[in-house]
Amino acid sequence: MSQPWLPPDGVRRNSQCITVSAGMFKKSGFRCPAADALKARGYRPVAEESRRRERLEHFTLGPFMAACDARNRPSASAAAPNRSRTVPLHDGLRAWADHGLAKYDAAFPADPLRPLSEAPERWTYRHRPSGPEAGGAEEYRFTVWGRCLASPDGKHRELRLPVHRIGRDAPPEGFVAATALVLAEGTPGPLPEHVRVVEFALLDGGTRELFSGSRSQALARYRAHGPGALAEILNGQEYRPGSSCVDCSYLGVCPALRSAPGLLGIETAGRPRRTWSVTNGRNYRACPARDHMRRLRLPTADAVERKATAERGRAVHAYLADRHSRGVPRPCRAEVPEQWVPDGFDLPDHERALGAILLRRHAAVCPLRCVRDGSDVRTEPRVVRHDTAADVVVLAEPDLLYRDRDSWVWRETKTSATERRPDGRLLEVYPQLALAVMLVARGDLGGSPGRARVELEMLRPGGADLEIIDPFAPAHRDTAEQVVRTMVTAWHGDDLYEPAPGRPCGRCEVARWCSASSSVEAVA
Repeated sequence: MSQPWLPPDGVRRNSQCITVSAGMFKKSGFRCPAADALKARGYRPVAEESRRRERLEHFTLGPFMAACDARNRPSASAAAPNRSRTVPLHDGLRAWADHGLAKYDAAFPADPLRPLSEAPERWTYRHRPSGPEAGGAEEYRFTVWGRCLASPDGKHRELRLPVHRIGRDAPPEGFVAATALVLAEGTPGPLPEHVRVVEFALLDGGTRELFSGSRSQALARYRAHGPGALAEILNGQEYRPGSSCVDCSYLGVCPALRSAPGLLGIETAGRPRRTWSVTNGRNYRACPARDHMRRLRLPTADAVERKATAERGRAVHAYLADRHSRGVPRPCRAEVPEQWVPDGFDLPDHERALGAILLRRHAAVCPLRCVRDGSDVRTEPRVVRHDTAADVVVLAEPDLLYRDRDSWVWRETKTSATERRPDGRLLEVYPQLALAVMLVARGDLGGSPGRARVELEMLRPGGADLEIIDPFAPAHRDTAEQVVRTMVTAWHGDDLYEPAPGRPCGRCEVARWCSASSSVEAVA
């Protein structure tokens, strides 16, 4: 039986209106179900915080939407004052917005047989409940975000949803049903006879129709799929710390986000709240613009991002993650299925064969030999901590956390096509180990410190090496703190993320969007 929904301490309800944005129905892994429920129900923190905003625009689709708004409403519009954007853009984001606008125009040319024009306001569906369904709410409101268009007579409405790429999987039925309902029943304007919802990819101009039908068909779609999805949103109780914490109004009252003051070793008052991971740190060290564009999730060049060697490493990790998370944990064996490659990976024959060899080598050092049951294993868990001194949400995802007796062990696994072994500077070469040392040494993972440790598993064609790092050794702790502090300090004070062009541009997966890159044509 599910627990009744209860708000956390430190919030109060300041509205009796239930307001749900269509995006809440998407169930994205980047969203926090508990935060969505609090926002939808009208709860706000008792102590509202004021903090500095970023100097540059960080909403990737914002400039594209603003450009569409500007050309459709060249003069200031009282109906949409919140759409004006005056925050400076990074050159990469400007290039992305210009590219997206050109693709949009090519994908949706004017159709004289079915003319559509931008609606002056986005539609909102409003419903005043009565009786038991009210649940203390005076009104339910559903909102949509995207390009809203209508025919001159109002009989046809269309919602164009901008996305980076068209994903392999269609959005959830609840999302489609909710957007169709808003188009069919939303105000302002006369109610339509026909509605259409379509995704549009700014990267290549591709489209995917999600719904097209009459108003009655839209209502039927919602009745079939909407109420259950809405209840799931409003009753969300899972706090899911992650990248969304940076903009979350409820961060200060979240019972799931653990505080780790001083973790990064820096303290600068008045800086914008940010997230940081070792991957961010490596990207920034290579080029500040690269890190910024990766954070914006600008589309990457597949030729660089998905090259065969990198894909083989990811496939091996995915196979092990699946193997280690199955029911009752059993140590891996040297027998590897011929068709071992997980879905979603396309490896050439030689990388497929090498991956099978590396997986056989893993059996000799498989950590599941140390565990008792499933409660002792955490496969690719999210480790999220808020360094309150730096006001940075630190993100980490170990390959595996497992319990050896009553101590937690942090395991990272690397693959190599050669027999070359690490040169001993493990924390410098693999800075994720440095962050692991700092967290384990602080007792951050819980458990007994007696057998707590950090491990590096290196899989090679000729065998497997297992390097053990004692996080409590002063030399290791000092090195780890220096490695992390060096990676963080310059980034933490940077507001502009200027490019650092050079030879690495040829291996940059976001060079396509960078005006300073000398290798744009090579990766576009």
